[in-house]
Amino acid sequence: MSHQKWQTIASHISKTTGQAFQVQSEHTIAGGCINSTYHIEGNGQNYFVKLNNSENLDMFEAEAAGLTKLAQADAIKVPEPLCWGTASGHAYLVMEYIPFGGESSDLGQQLAAQHQTTYPQFGWYRDNYIGSTPQINTLENDWVTFWQKHRLGFQINLAAQQGYTRLHRKGQRLIAEVGQFFSNYQPQPSLLHGDLWSGNYAISKNGQPVIYDPAVYYGDRETDIAMTELFGGFPKRFYDAYQETSPLEQGYTTRKTLYNLYHILNHLNLFGGSYLRQAENMIASLLSELRY
Repeated sequence: MSHQKWQTIASHISKTTGQAFQVQSEHTIAGGCINSTYHIEGNGQNYFVKLNNSENLDMFEAEAAGLTKLAQADAIKVPEPLCWGTASGHAYLVMEYIPFGGESSDLGQQLAAQHQTTYPQFGWYRDNYIGSTPQINTLENDWVTFWQKHRLGFQINLAAQQGYTRLHRKGQRLIAEVGQFFSNYQPQPSLLHGDLWSGNYAISKNGQPVIYDPAVYYGDRETDIAMTELFGGFPKRFYDAYQETSPLEQGYTTRKTLYNLYHILNHLNLFGGSYLRQAENMIASLLSELRY
C-alpha cells in the first residue's frame, strides 16, 4: 500500500483519537482469505488495520457495528473499532491492537453471559456479512421463519444460482419441515457473535478472551455453540464452563447439524464444490430425522 494511503489512514486516526499519529512501521498479519491485515505503529501507538477494495466498505461498517454491539453486552472483550473509510481505492477499518498469546478458561462462562443479552425479535437492525456473503437480518417474531427464510433459504437459493440443482431440491424439502426440529424447543433471541469458530477468538497476553470478526444478530444461542464445534472445536473447558453456566437443552445434537448446515452452504457458495458432499450429507441426515 502506498505512502499516501497510509497518510490518509493516519490522519483519520489522529482526528478520531485526538492524538497525533504517523505510521512509522507496518507489519502484515496472517489472517483470513478475505481481507489484508496489518499491525501499524507510530508515536507510541499501535493499531490493527483491515484493508479491502473500496466497494467493500459496507462490510467494514457492518463489522464495526457488530463489535460495538458486542462491547455493549460487557461480557467478552472485543477489539474497539476506531475509524473506517476509503483511501485511494481501498476500504479500511482501524481497530484497537490487542497482542495475543495468553491462556484462559473464562470464554465459556463469558459467552453464556453474552447470550443473556436478548431482544424481542430475531434478526438485527441491519444486514451484515458471513465471510463476504451478505447475511440478511430482517427482523422476525418467529425463529423457524427466520431460519427458513434468512439463513437456509438464502444460502440454498445462492447454491441454485451456481447450478447445484439437486442440493436445492433436497434443501427445499428440508426448509419446509424446519418446524419439526422445534416442536419441544423455543429459543430466545440472544445476542450472537454469529461466526464463532476457532479462527475468530484468541486469548490476549494478559489472559483475557477476545472475540472478533463477528456476524452479529439476535438468534438461538445454540447456533454460536454449534459453530464452535464445526472446524476443529474449542477446548473442553470452554464447553464445560458454558454448560455449567447455561446448560443446553435436549435436542441440541440434532439442531447443531441444522445450524452448521448454514455455514457449510456458505462455504460451498464462497469456495466451491469441495463442500458439496458435506452439505448433501448434512441435509440427508436431517431429512432422515423427519416424521411424515
